[in-house]
Amino acid sequence: MKLENLLRQLGEQIESAEEETYDLFSQDLPSQQGLGFINSKAPTLDLTIADRDLTIHQSPGILSSNRAGGTTGAVVWKVSPIFAEWLTTAGNPLFSHGVLSPRSAVVELGCGISPVVGLLLAPRISQYVLTDQPYVARLVEQNIAENDGHQVVLQHKATANKRSANKGRTGGASSKGSGSGSKGGGATGTNNSGQIRFTPLDWETDDVSSALTRDLSGSSFDAVLACDCIYNEALVEAFVSACVDICRLREAELAAYASSSKDDAKSEESGSSDLLEPSICLIAQHLRTSDVFETWMDCFLRSFHVWRIPDTLVLPGLRSGSGFVVHLGVLRGGAVVGYRAPS
Repeated sequence: MKLENLLRQLGEQIESAEEETYDLFSQDLPSQQGLGFINSKAPTLDLTIADRDLTIHQSPGILSSNRAGGTTGAVVWKVSPIFAEWLTTAGNPLFSHGVLSPRSAVVELGCGISPVVGLLLAPRISQYVLTDQPYVARLVEQNIAENDGHQVVLQHKATANKRSANKGRTGGASSKGSGSGSKGGGATGTNNSGQIRFTPLDWETDDVSSALTRDLSGSSFDAVLACDCIYNEALVEAFVSACVDICRLREAELAAYASSSKDDAKSEESGSSDLLEPSICLIAQHLRTSDVFETWMDCFLRSFHVWRIPDTLVLPGLRSGSGFVVHLGVLRGGAVVGYRAPS
């Protein structure tokens, strides 16, 4: 399988959150990175990423406000352009192994006002869905429209069901990816190859449902991405739960295929089983505090098999000592067609 080939190249799985935290934070990390904003005071940023010029509008005013539910999604974070460039670099292992392809659908959690990763990746895939709090929708819409070259269409549809009371989450701390509602506009742009759109999603109060995939050709995603969403212990569990729920959409689709293929020998003959593999969860982050990182890694390891992307497979800006890191997760214990995660 394509995914298995990639995982072999990644090397050993991470088994201990404590050991991974020690390995990363014992590195000689840069001391002048601050909180991780590119420029939190500028209303616009002119960025050149992988030879593509982008102008991104952000909101220093919202960032410095006392808005309930968080404000950190109002500006662009340093890891996003580096991560976007790596994903679109020739020879990126996700594409060279076929884990991502022109048919792929990808969802990003906690995009903030910046569709940078989506704008760079969408031309190489089929569909890209950005998610975050509804308050970032206007600037995401503007940034997609001005950089994608197409008119953005608003879609006023609910995209997630509210969590039931027994699944609700509490916590007053805010995060770039946490939201405050499940209804709002979805911004959609069409680039040369793929579609990119924004959909509100609240990690704490919304259930991930098939509504998230309403415009996809299938009913699940090939990859879940997140950039610098992990710096608040209070929302770690909600973030990981969202990752799990989205990856389970693929498991449900795989299970449905397995069931139907028993009654339809032609499905296997046609090779359609090769179209779907387990969803991957790809997390890029700034190494700020060891306690928060270890809390996340411990929670993530409970639900995912986890690998750190090695230095040999990433750009210099994501390698050891850079202050940034990328991890890949594959859901544990799922009923997946033809797949068994390496032990």
